[in-house]
Amino acid sequence: MAKDTWRLVTRGADGELVTRDFDSAEEILRTHLQVGSDDCSTDLDLRGAPVFRSLVGPMPEGRNVIRYETPEVFESLTKEWAQPKSPRRRSRKPAAEGQATAPADRVDG
Repeated sequence: MAKDTWRLVTRGADGELVTRDFDSAEEILRTHLQVGSDDCSTDLDLRGAPVFRSLVGPMPEGRNVIRYETPEVFESLTKEWAQPKSPRRRSRKPAAEGQATAPADRVDG
């Protein structure tokens, strides 16, 4: 399936991520200068996609989205992604009173 959505992710004045979707790269060309085209992506659907000055990309996002980010967004999301996650803690419910559990291989004799 060909990628048919062009996504531009920037940072708004309030610090929030701003995502805008376009139907074609021509709409991004109105605000950014194309400096080349992708010729080395491992995602073959991205080969030939435009490379824009002051944007990081193209990069795949899902099945049909070509994503571009500002360098600041790319850096902050990469740092966030690279931070070690705290391990999940499993909570165990206490055994019901009067129900003792014995190992399966134990033989009472």
